[in-house]
Amino acid sequence: MKQLIKKIREDEKLQEVISYLFFGGMTTVVNFIVFFLARSLFGWSLVVSNTLSWIFSVLFAFATNKKWVFKSKTRSVRHFFEELSKFFFYRIVSFGIDMGCMLLFINSFHMDDFWAKLITQIIIVIANYVFSKFLIFTKKTTDF
Repeated sequence: MKQLIKKIREDEKLQEVISYLFFGGMTTVVNFIVFFLARSLFGWSLVVSNTLSWIFSVLFAFATNKKWVFKSKTRSVRHFFEELSKFFFYRIVSFGIDMGCMLLFINSFHMDDFWAKLITQIIIVIANYVFSKFLIFTKKTTDF
């Protein structure tokens, strides 16, 4: 066990993946809570509930991904807004995937909301990691 902990501490890529999985899991929790509160407590439609859960989870994800997962340091306001705009752009892409999967699973395959949301979130976590790692929080630094 001590060797595993030592390996994790020394391996930055492994730390990044573990952090992403942890915060991705927390983002999924935020997404689930908001979705099911909106859907069950307020009786809002699938589209409204899913959109609201997406907004809350994207805001949470940007803060945690930037600071703790990819440890992105922006030295200028321009670079910060560049990251933020890329983040929101790719999250909109993943929202399209999310909404498409939810509608497909629930309306076409007649899945329960919970299972549809769970399967969809697994797909989204993987897609968002690829977007964040390779397209958003790159290791370049600029002084604009």
